[in-house]
Amino acid sequence: MGGGDELLGLYWTISGPVEVHVGREWSLFDLRDRCAHAARVGFAGIGIWHADLEHMLDEGKTLADIRSLFDEYGLRHVELEFIGDWFLEPGDERRAVSDRTRAMLFEAAEVLPAHHIKVGNLAGTEVELPRLIEAYGELCADAAEHTDAKIVYEFMPYDAVVNTLDIALSVVQGANAPNGGLAFDTWHLGKLDVIPDDLRRVPPQWVSWVELSDGPFGIAEEWLDEVINRRRLPGEGDFPIREYVGVFRELGYDGPWGVEVLSEDLRTLPIDEIFDRAYATSAAQLT
Repeated sequence: MGGGDELLGLYWTISGPVEVHVGREWSLFDLRDRCAHAARVGFAGIGIWHADLEHMLDEGKTLADIRSLFDEYGLRHVELEFIGDWFLEPGDERRAVSDRTRAMLFEAAEVLPAHHIKVGNLAGTEVELPRLIEAYGELCADAAEHTDAKIVYEFMPYDAVVNTLDIALSVVQGANAPNGGLAFDTWHLGKLDVIPDDLRRVPPQWVSWVELSDGPFGIAEEWLDEVINRRRLPGEGDFPIREYVGVFRELGYDGPWGVEVLSEDLRTLPIDEIFDRAYATSAAQLT
């Protein structure tokens, strides 16, 4: 596959029976097994969530050990996530936790083949937009001291501030960081009623990362359950995945594509089936 056809199996897709955002977030699947299955099906890389990385380091793995596994299985990319609350003032305990995660992920990005580090406002923390833009610029500048990886802001319906395409663009354009950009998740695009044609007005320089995930239009009453448990594999929902892909390609995006499907049903499957289904359904959207 060429660079524009590469796929990454992202953490929440391939992690197996984890407790997303409510409990044990580290995977029971050994990293070697994840790497082996990724290489077997054709993924060019995988994603690692910060709690999983922290668990591996606590268990005695080193970043060099992790890098050697990537090299052994020919995996060329890793997504590192997630940094939140980086826009809060120093002294806030949530900012202290964020700073520890930031330091760990920046150190990891110095050793691992990091394509990008994902940031955003998953917790829905209230913050003034000008402060968020300023802090995003500061975060990108800090990252540039450690890694060439992009610092991609993932906007979503549940972000208390950055919950439209226009506001997301204002963040990256306002910070104007060379290593900044947006993460476009087709799940969030579908839920925000962003149609493929809307994306044609996005300046190509800000299309830093694209994730594939499917589902129904409209935000469910039990929205958190839907977000973490009810997503569908690409092509198995209502979103125009192929059309999104087509527009991103028109804009010049030729990087790898992530597969991020948070699905309770998927997480209960054996590891080989998870990888088989995630890769096959996603690759079909790129043809």
